[in-house]
Amino acid sequence: MPTVERRLVVTEEAGLHARPAALFAQTAARYESEVTVARAVEPAAPDAGREVSARSVLALMTLNIRCGDEIVIRAQGTDSSAVVDALALIASPS
Repeated sequence: MPTVERRLVVTEEAGLHARPAALFAQTAARYESEVTVARAVEPAAPDAGREVSARSVLALMTLNIRCGDEIVIRAQGTDSSAVVDALALIASPS
């Protein structure tokens, strides 16, 4: 199965908290691909590499992603490109 990964800076004012996190999780759930999100951090940081399911609002909120933070969205499955594109629009609306 294809895997797609995208790094981006969150520009949503609220970051991925409350409503944006709920919209993010609902959108991820509409696709078949398995999707994870991680904070892009330096390797020595305590939460380096910790990925959570993009389908879980609570898991997303534990990452404490704020506006200006860099994240990595990773999807594996038949519709991986589409789900990553959709989630990128939520995290970084133009």
